[in-house]
Amino acid sequence: MTTITMETAHAPLRRNLFIMPGLLVTVCLLAIASMVLGYTDISGQAVVEALLSYDGSRDHIVIIDMRLPRVIIALMVGGSLAVSGSLMQGLTRNPLASPAIFGINSGASLAIVIATAVFGISSLEGYTLFAMVGAALAALVVYWLGLSGGTLSPLNLTLAGVAISAFLSSLTSGLLVFNESALEEVLFWLSGSVEGRRLDLVMPLVPLQLAGWLGALMLSSAMNAQALGDDVARGLGQRTLWVKLMASLVIVLLAGTSVAMAGPIAFVGLVAPHLARGLVGTNFRWTIPASLLLGASLLLVADILARFIVWPREAPVGVTMALIGAPFFILYARRNLNT
Repeated sequence: MTTITMETAHAPLRRNLFIMPGLLVTVCLLAIASMVLGYTDISGQAVVEALLSYDGSRDHIVIIDMRLPRVIIALMVGGSLAVSGSLMQGLTRNPLASPAIFGINSGASLAIVIATAVFGISSLEGYTLFAMVGAALAALVVYWLGLSGGTLSPLNLTLAGVAISAFLSSLTSGLLVFNESALEEVLFWLSGSVEGRRLDLVMPLVPLQLAGWLGALMLSSAMNAQALGDDVARGLGQRTLWVKLMASLVIVLLAGTSVAMAGPIAFVGLVAPHLARGLVGTNFRWTIPASLLLGASLLLVADILARFIVWPREAPVGVTMALIGAPFFILYARRNLNT
């Protein structure tokens, strides 16, 4: 299995300065497409008019009350999962690291189901608190199991993450079997969805995610050294324990709030960082913002596909994201097993 290093040369500055605006334009175009495409036909002109001069017409209600919230949520969740995946891959030097594979999503999901089934919590604030606690506990368990063999290798971490993720998912399913009311309340949410979320309810989480993005960008220089390994990073004068702690807090914050907003959505945190490194190189000053934009783009594409894949009904975006991410995961695994 390959590890993430900085041995390969960074992508040229001039190329990256061209790529980043291109990614931003792509996100904007996909956001517009998300507000245009769907069961109700909406024109691009109607989208512009609704955003600039809302008049309460049917099309404007659909755009502002239904499609704009899901665009904002897809942007925030996709970007946050991608950034957390990029940090995880650099922190563990494991190219397969992501919130889903390392059990963080499953830990947050189980915590939210416990909050609903045991404590009767149904508020987004309660979900957020439980999700972040569950994500943190799952991360600690995976890290502890990864160290149980004496060496914190990428393979040990991956095996521990997959095992914990499967175990926590089984606990979640078992808990829901014995609590039908909780099952009805969170079943669609557990599939991962950005549809039907009220913007006024999720907006309090947006500042938390923006803070997580800012924290990731502030850690980018330290992550460049950390990706070379602890010994090299310490030789460069870096406080490795502090960097790991801060990066872990950012990961838990972004993954926990994302699960609270949209449910557990896999593969975004795995695929987007790989695409980012392929486009802009291994410098975290570039890969973190590129991962953010690519993660937002991936989830917007998945949300658009979710509206048509089982027309006239909608599929959960987590399902369509799996259809995008699973082939990538298989191809990556086959390529690295054959090398």
